[in-house]
Amino acid sequence: MLLKTLLITSLLGWVKCQDSQIMTLEEKTVIRDQIVEMFDHAYGSYMKNAYPADELMPLSCRGRVRGQEPNRGDIDDSLGKFSLTLIDTLDTLVVLNKLDEFEDAVRKVVTDVRLDNDVVVSVFETNIRVLGGLLGGHVMADLLKQRGERMQWYRDELLHMAKELGHRLLPAFNTTSGLPYPKVNLRYGVLNPLSRTGTESDTCTACAGTMILEFAALSRLSGESVFEEHARKALDVLWQRRQKGSDLVGTVINIHNEEWVRRESGVGAGIDSYYEYLMKAYILLGDNVFLERFNIVSPPSLYTHIEIYTQAFGTCCICHYEVHQSAPLLLNVHMHNPTVSVRSWMDSLLAFFPGLQAFTSEFRVHWGQHLLRPEFAESTYYLYKATGDPYYLRVGQSIVEKLNAYARVPCGFAAVQDVRTGMHEDRMDSFFLAEMFKYLYLLFSEKSQLPIDIDDYIFTTEAHLLPVSLSITKPPYQGNHTTLFPNNPSFAKTIRDSYKYLTGVGRAFHPVPVREIDLPFHDNGMEPVEFLKSMGISLTPLNEDHKGVYRVKLVAEVSQAPEEEEVVPHVVQLISPPFLGRTVITAGPAKFGMDLTKQEHGVKGSIAKASPYTACVPVDNAAQLKGHIAVALRGDCMFAVKARHLQEAGAIGVIFIDHREGSNSQDTPLFQMVGDGDSTEDLTLPLVFLFSQEGAVLTSALKENHNVDVLLLPKERQLGHGKTEKPAGMNIKLRLAEEGELEDGAARGPTLEFVLEKDGMILKEVEEEAQHKQFCTEATEDDRTEPYSADASQNTNSAPDAEP
Repeated sequence: MLLKTLLITSLLGWVKCQDSQIMTLEEKTVIRDQIVEMFDHAYGSYMKNAYPADELMPLSCRGRVRGQEPNRGDIDDSLGKFSLTLIDTLDTLVVLNKLDEFEDAVRKVVTDVRLDNDVVVSVFETNIRVLGGLLGGHVMADLLKQRGERMQWYRDELLHMAKELGHRLLPAFNTTSGLPYPKVNLRYGVLNPLSRTGTESDTCTACAGTMILEFAALSRLSGESVFEEHARKALDVLWQRRQKGSDLVGTVINIHNEEWVRRESGVGAGIDSYYEYLMKAYILLGDNVFLERFNIVSPPSLYTHIEIYTQAFGTCCICHYEVHQSAPLLLNVHMHNPTVSVRSWMDSLLAFFPGLQAFTSEFRVHWGQHLLRPEFAESTYYLYKATGDPYYLRVGQSIVEKLNAYARVPCGFAAVQDVRTGMHEDRMDSFFLAEMFKYLYLLFSEKSQLPIDIDDYIFTTEAHLLPVSLSITKPPYQGNHTTLFPNNPSFAKTIRDSYKYLTGVGRAFHPVPVREIDLPFHDNGMEPVEFLKSMGISLTPLNEDHKGVYRVKLVAEVSQAPEEEEVVPHVVQLISPPFLGRTVITAGPAKFGMDLTKQEHGVKGSIAKASPYTACVPVDNAAQLKGHIAVALRGDCMFAVKARHLQEAGAIGVIFIDHREGSNSQDTPLFQMVGDGDSTEDLTLPLVFLFSQEGAVLTSALKENHNVDVLLLPKERQLGHGKTEKPAGMNIKLRLAEEGELEDGAARGPTLEFVLEKDGMILKEVEEEAQHKQFCTEATEDDRTEPYSADASQNTNSAPDAEP
């Protein structure tokens, strides 16, 4: 009875809320005009007080120029001395129908902005803000020119600048994996002695997975395929490295060995736009590869994982923003163990996921900053366009009012340092103009009031506008992808319309009474339902109206998996003369090929270098490699590709050497080499990996000796391991003898006589029976035999000497 009363009360309250939220066209016009005035205040303050600097400092009323202000760490990686805020705002000026200001801004960008500055910038931020801003600006300029209204002087200058910037970002992709470096020098690239970059080993998932829209658009607008190719390859790697059980990805990945550095998973900072770009890439480019991946890691799968793994279910009263303790929250989980939350609070970027509210499950403020981020306004706009619910207009109205009340200052809008005190921060990021005002203006605008048909464009993660007509633009290359509609715009529109509610435009979303989940087949051959049952997940059939539909009940307890997989150290032991097993080099194993831990005596053979050294193509010295253990350089292609070429050449094993100069196992943890995503069951030879310094020991030995035999085996089984060799010795009793005593026959038994001479020490063994027959040996340095060994810095291990 109590439950029924609460339910009726809640429904009556909801109806009352709905009636109070209806907004008239006059109210929307007033709010829209207010948004324009706020934009003018912010943009005008930047142009008056900051331009051509990258950002406005709204409390200081001056521009923020990198190097002239106190360093803020990674935050400053967005600043490249390229008038960031102006470029980021270009297409916002068009959306707000400020076409005179837009034309003036384009002239300023073309005339004043340089992209060859000697400055290290974030690849991710530069791509979404600057490259995206230039492309969005070009699309708008070209549209206005085609209409014949203005911009008749424009000759694709913004597109040419975008192409230049794209080439300046490309060096970041010069990695073995194809995942980009997180930073690049605009003038000197990466790994150049003057670049001050190239030492980074990690990048975030969003950083590597949020390139495809801008890079593919650049390729299709410019005709140069290289940009789309690199962005696709980075997405391919992230896809291959997902956790196959949960289809989740981690937050940070190593760009060289493709191993996860941080394994927590969610839809917030570090991952957010990776999911976003999978779906949007399908809509923009018409490639079903992206849709297939999105359908696996995203709806229904993503929403299923989110509901199962990262939410606590409950109710919230949307009228008063009250959230009960069991309200829906998106919390990060471990990618290998999705039942375990890694934190109890949400970051602001989670608000990009429509409909979320920033509260914590602990009801404590973990992060008091409000950086004028637009994600909540973005979600509000998306939800209103998807549902038509006037409630979201009231939410948008609240955002406008609160920005004016708490963030507005005389020279623009300032981030709030702490929402509990209201103290400001001297900061107004470019995304405030690029996104916040764009989403708010669109929220309160009718289609007829906009200078463009917004349904013809897709938003990048920085809210830049790219035309969906690119889906019918033939790619400038033919790669491993399928274009669904190369010459059929109407079919493209049909496909896009089905997914518009996910990207904020088009048809309203109508929930169905029963949520259906597609269950994929699994490699073990079991049917999906049986597979779930084997995991301890109870499935109860619903009634006859929903045949084949089950109610899911989770009854399994999942034990926490170890944070990192254990890597069994291997070794390359040099056993031919002059090494004789005393030079032992630490090596890493592989997840494919022969399992050396199951080989009692390891694998023995002579080594030979592959030609070409990288072995990315069939080798041209198969005769020299046949029956030998091949040595090949890492880089340019996957380990599995190299291994196949060397196995086909007749090699009996492979030693890979890192191409990164100076790398060593002392500074870098060992890792297991992985395959290329395809089956590696055909690879049967043993594979090990040496870092650069350890590899130099091996190549030096090969250079200095005609033949070098080695053993490949686990470290614990190396020859001589665990044995302690005792030096040979004897008890010697010394007695001083009088001069001439030995000649007089005073000594009894075997006698050793030490005689000191100018050139060294003479050892004589005197046998009484043999009339003092003697022999001597010189103990000099020339008679000592030393094993080949590397300098300590090269991190080799020496087995105990086996001398008698």
